[in-house]
Amino acid sequence: MLFKIVLAMIAFAANSVICRFALVQNQIDPMSFSILRVLSGVLVLSILLMGSYRKSQIRTKLNWNLKHGFYLAVYIVAFSLAYVKIDAGVGALLLFGTVQLTMVIYGLCHGENINWKRAVGLLLAFAGITILLLPGSNAPSLGYSIIMVASGIAWAAYSISGKDSANPLNSTYINFVLAVPFVLIAGFLFAQNIHISWQGFILAIVSGGLASSSAYVLWYSILKQIDRIMASAVQLSVPCLAIIGGSLFIGENIGLRILLSSLIVLCGILLVIFAVPKKET
Repeated sequence: MLFKIVLAMIAFAANSVICRFALVQNQIDPMSFSILRVLSGVLVLSILLMGSYRKSQIRTKLNWNLKHGFYLAVYIVAFSLAYVKIDAGVGALLLFGTVQLTMVIYGLCHGENINWKRAVGLLLAFAGITILLLPGSNAPSLGYSIIMVASGIAWAAYSISGKDSANPLNSTYINFVLAVPFVLIAGFLFAQNIHISWQGFILAIVSGGLASSSAYVLWYSILKQIDRIMASAVQLSVPCLAIIGGSLFIGENIGLRILLSSLIVLCGILLVIFAVPKKET
C-alpha cells in the first residue's frame, strides 16, 4: 500500500512540474495543454481497458456519471490556467492544501474518526505547509491563486467520488471520456495565443497518458482502502515533491526553509498513515 501511495504522489508532483515547465518555457498554451492531456488520457485508458477485457474475458458494465467528468475537467483546466503564473511547488501547495482542507471537512462531517495522533499529524502537516507560505518568497498572483484553489476543490470532489468506485480502471476511463467535452468547451471559451511546439506536445501527452490517467487509476484503487482524512493527508507530500522537482528541472529556488517544511509535512503524514483509529467493537 505504501509503495502505491508513493508512486501516485510522485505522479501527481510530476504533473505540476511538467505543466509548469511546458508553460514557463512557452512550449504550449494552457488550453492546448489541457485538451491534449485529457485526450491522451482517454487513449491510454482505452488501451488499458481493452487489455483488461482480453485478460479477464469479462466486460463489466460502465456506469456513467456526468458530475465526475465535470470535476475532472474543472481540475484539469484550472490547473493549467493557474500554472501560467505560479511556480510548480507553490501551485502544488495551494492545490493540495485546498484538497486537504476540503476532504478533512467532508470526512469529519460524514462521521470519520480522528484520534489525537492523527490530529497531531494533520497539525504538523498543516504547519509545514504554513511555513512554506511565510514571507520571504515571492507571493503568488492572487487571481491565479484563486484559480488553483478552484482546481483543488474540484480535485477533492473527484477524490471523494472515487471512494465508492467499484472498478478504478472503468471509473477513470469514464471520467476522462466525460471530461473531454467540458475541456473542449473551456478551450473554446478561454483559448488565447494558441501555440504548440513539439516539446510542448510531448509534455502534454506524457502528463495525460502517464502521470494522469494511469496514476488516477492507481489513486482510485488506493482510495478504496483508506479513509478521506488519510487520503487528504498523504497528498500533502505532493507540494514537497513538486518543489524539489521544480528546483531540479525548472530552476526554481529551494532553500533551508523549504527543506525544513518538507520534513515536517512528511512527519505529519506518517503519523496520519500509521495512527489509524481503532474500530469500536
